[in-house]
Parts: sequence; structure tokens; C-alpha cells
Amino acid sequence: MEQPLDEKDLERKLKKEHKAREKEEKKLRAKQKEAARLQAQAASDGARKSEKKQKKKGAIDENPEDFVDPDTPTGQKKLLASQMAKQYSPSAVEKSWYTWWESSQYFVADAASSKPPFVIVLPPPNVTGALHIGHAITVAIEDAMIRWRRMSGYNALWVPGMDHAGIATQVVVERKLMRERKLSRHDLGREKYLSEVNNWKDQYGGTILRQLRMLGASLDWSRECFTMDSRRSKAVTEAFVKLYKEGLIYRDIRIGHWDCTLRTAVSDIEVDYLELKEETLLVVPGYNIPVQFGVLISFAYPLEEGLGDIIVATTRIETMFGDTAIAVHSQDERYKHLHGKYAIHPFNGRKLEIICDDELVKTNFGTGAVKITPAHDTEDFKAGKRHNLDFINIFTDDGNINENGGSQFEGMPRFTARAAVIDALKAKGLYRGMKNNEMKLGRCSRTNDIVEPMIKPQWFVNCNTMAKAALDAVKSKEIEIIPPQYEQDWYRWLENIRDWCISRQLWWGHRVPAWYVTLEDDEEKDMGSYIDHWIIARNENDAILEAEERYPGKKYQLDQDPDVLDTWFSSSLFPLSIFGWPDDTADLSTFYPTSVLETGLDILFFWVARMVMLGILLGGDVPFQKIYLHPIIRDAHGRKMSKSLGNVIDPIDVINGITLEGLQKKLEQGNLDPDELEKAKEGLKKDFPDGIPECGTDALRFALISYTSQSDKINLDIKRVHGYRLWCNKLWNAIRFAMIKLGDQYTPQTTVVVDSMPPVCRWILSVLNKSVGKTVSSLEAYKFSEATSSIYSWWQYQLCDVFIEAIKPYFNDSQEFEAARGASRDTLWLCLNTGLRLLHPFMPYVTEELWQRLPQPKEACMKDSIMISEYPSTVQVNIYFQDNLEMNQRI
Repeated sequence: MEQPLDEKDLERKLKKEHKAREKEEKKLRAKQKEAARLQAQAASDGARKSEKKQKKKGAIDENPEDFVDPDTPTGQKKLLASQMAKQYSPSAVEKSWYTWWESSQYFVADAASSKPPFVIVLPPPNVTGALHIGHAITVAIEDAMIRWRRMSGYNALWVPGMDHAGIATQVVVERKLMRERKLSRHDLGREKYLSEVNNWKDQYGGTILRQLRMLGASLDWSRECFTMDSRRSKAVTEAFVKLYKEGLIYRDIRIGHWDCTLRTAVSDIEVDYLELKEETLLVVPGYNIPVQFGVLISFAYPLEEGLGDIIVATTRIETMFGDTAIAVHSQDERYKHLHGKYAIHPFNGRKLEIICDDELVKTNFGTGAVKITPAHDTEDFKAGKRHNLDFINIFTDDGNINENGGSQFEGMPRFTARAAVIDALKAKGLYRGMKNNEMKLGRCSRTNDIVEPMIKPQWFVNCNTMAKAALDAVKSKEIEIIPPQYEQDWYRWLENIRDWCISRQLWWGHRVPAWYVTLEDDEEKDMGSYIDHWIIARNENDAILEAEERYPGKKYQLDQDPDVLDTWFSSSLFPLSIFGWPDDTADLSTFYPTSVLETGLDILFFWVARMVMLGILLGGDVPFQKIYLHPIIRDAHGRKMSKSLGNVIDPIDVINGITLEGLQKKLEQGNLDPDELEKAKEGLKKDFPDGIPECGTDALRFALISYTSQSDKINLDIKRVHGYRLWCNKLWNAIRFAMIKLGDQYTPQTTVVVDSMPPVCRWILSVLNKSVGKTVSSLEAYKFSEATSSIYSWWQYQLCDVFIEAIKPYFNDSQEFEAARGASRDTLWLCLNTGLRLLHPFMPYVTEELWQRLPQPKEACMKDSIMISEYPSTVQVNIYFQDNLEMNQRI
């Protein structure tokens, strides 16, 4: 008969096993793929061996229905089978719990509660379609924080919302209209087009909400909002009016990125840059043949007075129709004799002054003479301002040459004109050649079109004073950025901030609350001709009243600006608008400022910094006390996830599993071009030849959180996620073992007397205590991967591998071990009850199901759900290593 170890032998064994485990953990990452495969095989073999063993013993035939959960009416507490299934099944375990949690209002926070608030705002996902794996890591981390704080006695509020995503949504809907009905938005007209977008929102917004629920997100759905609903729209209008009245919003003609496909300005975040080393041919929307980039073209401008010519070089020769000067360096001896002279434009006869601009010109680049096109180049725009040059726009909004190109070129698409200009220069004997040129080329991430620098009248926000307040908030630690290395990025961006262009030439979005007054006696009738004719108002009635007051007795026409506001403007108000601002509400006074803003580091400036600026100015306080930035998820090869590569992962496919055929079919239903579609299919075939196995929500969440220790990028391997799905089976079997050993008649004690317990029981309670302490301290420090590591190590290496194996001899019905058997039952129950509560924020479904199966003490007031039970806390003693220990541990 196997004898239990005495205390000294056990300690030696544990120390030896601890060293072995440390060695094993170092190799764990390298062996992850093989381990997952072996675990799957072992689980399968184990099940077959168990069946054979039962048959050999002549076991009684089991009723299969005893292992199948009965159907649970929607919203009611899940009905569990009388017996636990022999194998963990994610789809079976994760069924029914969420609707019960939601209907029980466990997610709802109370503005009148005396508990301390803990508040997170879910970064509103774009309404353009389904969530991707990047959203899943946000949900996993934020829900872990919210569940932990809720269990720790906080008035925990997690607010859901969706963003209307102006440009992204407009691109998707326009492509759909063109693909299915061969119509543009202009063919439909504004009203009918917006109706199409609203239909799209209703369809895909529902998809996103279903996905969030599948991910186990304990969001307070009673406070759900949308950036374009009536309350949020009111906040946007109010913010614009307030900022305008304070002199922070103004209208000006500036240069910015222009998308010729969408016919709108786009922000920096919508522009991806290609690094070109040499001549490169690229496919551009609207052109049948690839367009040449990555070359520097030289040509000559004739000089007046018979002085010869001056050679300039450019990467965008088609912009020469907008040239208004030629710049040289003041110290360049080659051109000193030309200072103040003029060149003659070969196509329109315009005189171009030769000016000195030492800030713009580098003598060692090109020919040392630079053509200046103030309306179509950012640096030339600045030079134009410095030298008071003419600004000549040469493009229509859709990227064709306008009347300033002359009759020979007017109407040509810009890149068609590029080749035509070269031919025309050759015909005039002015072409001087072409050579490779390294360059950065801006491309719109939404349309793949090459962005064009264009001057347009736009609305701007002066950010200087707001940026200083946001800087000071971080410097004074009023806001803490985690990880702290991103503080320097915060300082660098805000110290060099530019005014923010907030208008977009779109139809989907918040209409700019500005009306233009055209007077009957105005000479210029075009909207915007007179800057002082703009009226900023909350609605049209207010605008009419102001117009009548400003222009008494005059006849006028009042038209609202057709532009909409940048999506980032409305989303930057989100921490205020979700609580009812500008109204004084109970939610606003209780829950603002929020506790933490958790998001990806890629939008630290475009969204996070702007929330801080507007929150301080309009809300009177910082919008959150901490900023936690999670790494950006990439595929297993380290590539950025992109639909065209076919490596974008839908979290629902990881949860439910999907075949390769299913993955490819989903691609076909998207908006990819035929060439992109074939490339994406090949990518899927390479990465997921057998599809994606069913992993379940809990495994996906745990895996994503465990990845957060990886610097600024996560190379996601689905095999690792599946490994945690197999680990869930380990937890399942631990509870199955406990249910057998505890027996149907077992009732847990409200207290346990530790000093009389066997050494192994005292040891496991000690290491559990340490694990609780490590987990809580890691959560408090926002070191989420360390929390998951602590929990995993305790369950796997200490509870399952050591303690459960060590106590098995006590359950052999011998009277000799009666006391040890009782202590082992109490300890086992205590470990499982505590361990499941410790794990719950990370794996909500499996922990709820297993916790519900545990017997509960008669005297204790048991909570109905694990998610509202108390989160474990440490006991301030070391149970294993203290002599003559006399302590009761409260359950």
C-alpha cells in the first residue's frame, strides 16, 4: 500500500520538483507547438483507455443523457446535467451563461451606489463590419479588469458603444453600391445614400453586438450608445459651438491629404507610406495600367532675356501647371546671377520668379533648383506663405487636371497627364531625363488611392493650449501611461502639435453646425467666398435668428455647410458624451472621470490625446486616470494583419472553429478585388491548411492576455490558443476528480483548522496564498500576463501535478487516514473554490460552470454566480513554513 510522505520528505520532493519545473518552463515556449499536439493525442488516447478500463471492470452501462445539459430557457440560469461530461467541450460549457448574467443585471452599475466606482469606456468599434482579433484582445483585457474589480467590491461600469466611422463606412458602402448596382453615391443623392448607410449600420452593428456577447464582455448594455445617436450628436454640436465661441475653431485654406477616389480630406492615420527604393509600377484605382513611381524627372524652364534655361527635378511632373516660382539656395554660386530673374512656363507663359529659400533648397539634391507648387506640396505651401506666392490648384476633386492645365491637358486624370506632360516636354526639347529616386509614397489605407496634397478651405481646431494641458496632466502624474516608455512619445507629439483639421467632404457623419449667408448684393455667390458670412449655431432656427440680427432688412439665402466632422472629433468626446454631457446627469457626476483607458498604442495620438485635450477643456477634468496600451496583434509570421493578405482573424472563427473552405468563403463575401482575393486565399491555405480548430472563448481570452508581455507587437499563433483549450480540459478533470472524492454527502466547513492538517495540505494552501498575492499585485500593476502566468502555474504545476497526486492515497477507505482524508477534502474544496474565483476574470465561462458544481457550505450565504462572489485575497501568514501554526482560515 502506498504510504503518504512525511513533512521532510515532502519538502525535499517539492524542492526537487520546483527546480525541474523551472527548467521545464524555460523550454515551454520553444516546445509549445509539440506540446499542443501531444496533449491533444494524450487526451484522445486517455478517453479510449478509460473506455477499455470500464469495459474490463464490467462497469454499469451509463445513461448518455446524464452527461448532456438540458435545454435552458433564454435568460434563465443554466440547467446542468446530473453528471459532468467526460471531456471539456467549449460550445457546451459556454452555452446559456451570458444571457443569464445579462438578464440578472449583473453587468449594470448604479450611479447611486456607495461603492467606489471603477469605470472603463469600451473603445467604440467601427460599425463597418465584424470585429477582428485586435478587438478581441481589447475585450479580453478590459473584461478581466472589470470582472476583477466587480468581484473586489467596486461599482464596476463598462460602457459599450459603436463609432459611425465616417470614411471607413462610406468606403465600404460605396464599394457595395458599385459592385451590386453600378451606382455611386452621387448617382443616388445624399438622402437616399444616407438611407443605404443606415441599413448597412443596422445589419453589421448587430453582428458586432453578438460578437461582444460571445466574447463574454460584461458590458452595461443599458448604457449602450452610438456616436451618431441623438444624445451624442447633441454633444458634438455643443462642443463645436463652445470651441468656436472660445476662438479655438476657425476656418482657413490649408494644404492636406486628399483622396481623389472618396473626394475628401483624410487624416494622417488613414495614410500608409510605401518606401520606394527605385522605379516601381503600382496599381492605382481608376487606371487600367500600372503607374510609375520612384523616379526623379528633370526638365528645363526657359529663362527670360535669352539667359538660357534652368533645370529642375521633380517626382510629380504633372504638378508643373501649378508652379509659381523656382527656388535656389542663396549661397549656390551656380544661380547667383539669376536671383530675381524669371523663367517662363512652357505651356501657359506664366512668369516664375527665381527666389532664394535656404530652408527649402538642398544644394546637393537634384539640380539645386526647386520648382515650387504651393497648392500641391506641403513644403512648397510653407514656402508660398513665406514668399507671398500665388496658390494655383490644378486638380478637380476627383483627380483630373482642371482648367489651369490648359486645353491640351484639361480633363486628363492626373497620372495620365504625367505621361502626356513628359511627351509634350520632349516635343519642346525641354525634357532632360529620368533616374531612380528613393521616396515615401502616401497611400490611403481605405481606398488604396495615392493621396494628393491639395489646398482646401477647412475647419480647424487650435490645439496649442489644450495640448499644454494634456502634457501637464501626464507630467504631474494626474494621468499615468502604462507602459511608461510611451510617455516620451506623448511629450514629443504634443510638444509639436499642429492644428487639427476637423472637416471632411463626406456625407456620412455629423454635419458641420455652420451656415453660410449669401446676401442678395454679394458679388461672389459661391459658398465660403466671404469668411465673415459664416454663422455657427446649434440648429437652423438659431442660425436664422443670428442672420437676421447680423443683416437686418437684407435679403439672403442660408445654406448649411455640406461637410461633416472628422470621426475623431465625435469619438474624442466619448468619455463625456456617454454620460450625458453637456447635460448635468447623475452618471456624469458619478462616473466621470473614468478609471482607465485601455486601447492599442497605434491610436495614442489620434484618439487618446484628443480625448484628454477635450476632456480637460469641456469636462473640467482629465477623462481617465490611467492609459494602458496593449501590443498590436500580428500574424504568426509577424506581418500586419490585412484583408488583402488573408491573415485577418475573426475571433468567432477561433471560438467555434472553421474549415479552410469556410475561411475562403468568408473572403469571397468581402470587398476584395479579384487579384487581392486570390492572394488572400493562398495566404489562408498556407497558414491554416486544416482550418482553425475549436478553441472556445475562455482559451482565446486567456491566450491573448498571456501574450501582453510581448513589447509592442504580438505574433499570434493559433496553436498556442488551442493549447489553452486543452488546458481547460485539465481544469475540467480536476473538478471531476474532486466531485468523486468529495462525494455526494460532503458539506464544506465554514472554517478549516490548518495546524492539524497533513503537510501537503498546508503546503498547497501556502502556495495558493502566494499565487493569490501575485495575481492581485500583478492586476493592480497592469501586468496581466504575469497574473495569467501565476494562475496557470498554481493550477497546473502545484494543484494538479503535486497536490491531487499526493492526496490520492488518503482516499483508499483506510481508517488510518480518516483524519487526513477529511482534511484533504476540505483543502481540495477550498483550493478549487478559491482557484476558480481567481481564474474567473480571465476565463468566465468554464469557471462559472465548474463553480456551480461545487458544493457550498450550509451556513454561508452563497452568491448566485461566481461573477458577483468575492475575489480572493491573501492571508498574511506563510502556512507551510511557520512552526506551531495556529490559524483558522476563513472560507
